[in-house]
Amino acid sequence: MTPARAFVSLVDDDISVRESLQAFLSELGFAVRPFASAEAFLHSDCVGETECLVLDIAMPAMSGIDLQRELQCRGYAIPIIFITAQQDEAVRARVIAHGAVGCLSKPLSEAAMLEALDAVFGKT
Repeated sequence: MTPARAFVSLVDDDISVRESLQAFLSELGFAVRPFASAEAFLHSDCVGETECLVLDIAMPAMSGIDLQRELQCRGYAIPIIFITAQQDEAVRARVIAHGAVGCLSKPLSEAAMLEALDAVFGKT
């Protein structure tokens, strides 16, 4: 069961991914705030409220990996579910080694996202 309106931030530079994931997460009962860039998320008032971060790896300017590192430097321990179109297993291993809950491939499968969310929140 999803915690009552658990707050998920979603960071992806692809608007179609943001819109579809926002709709999916909202249907599951999450409160979702989408961001088009890592910088927009960092400069928002949502960082401290975010209970889970769904984060694209490859974005212009600040990458998802850079954001993960910056959040850790600032003392935030936000569970991160990375999403990526890249098929680089070394990158996947690196983000997991640095504390990510998961690293899912695009196009995303609902089952894989549910499994990752279960790892963060328990059964959704």
